[in-house]
Amino acid sequence: MATAKKAAKKPAAKKAPARKPAAKKAAAKKPAARKPAAKKPAARKPAAKTVAAKKPAAKKAAKKPAKKPAARKARKPNAAFMKALTPSAALASIVGDKPLPRTEVVKRLWDYIKKGKLQDDVNRRLINADEKLRQVFGKAQVNMFEMTGLVGKHLK
Repeated sequence: MATAKKAAKKPAAKKAPARKPAAKKAAAKKPAARKPAAKKPAARKPAAKTVAAKKPAAKKAAKKPAKKPAARKARKPNAAFMKALTPSAALASIVGDKPLPRTEVVKRLWDYIKKGKLQDDVNRRLINADEKLRQVFGKAQVNMFEMTGLVGKHLK
């Protein structure tokens, strides 16, 4: 029974405030701006200034809280990307045998691809594998998006 009473009280309380501000906004916008503007030009100017002054202030107040949370968030590097991984023998012939983070392995792999001009001339997303890359990829031509997945199999 208590929940029924609360439910009955809440909608009544919500409806009354919702109607009053809506009526004030409509009255403030339309009659104040149009009627005095047609009858009295002197009255129109102060009314326009006060309305214009109030609106930007409200917008600035609304925008500032939205910007502050975005500025507070600082991007932190993911530790999983920075973990040094040991490449397999096939991959070590391209990037080196020392343990490297995954990001550095991909960077060195792209340096090797660009140095050897192994990107396809027609479709730059495809990589034409030479003998060393064929051992890593397992096929002659690889899409650049599947390349990182194939390289991941050679890292421990």
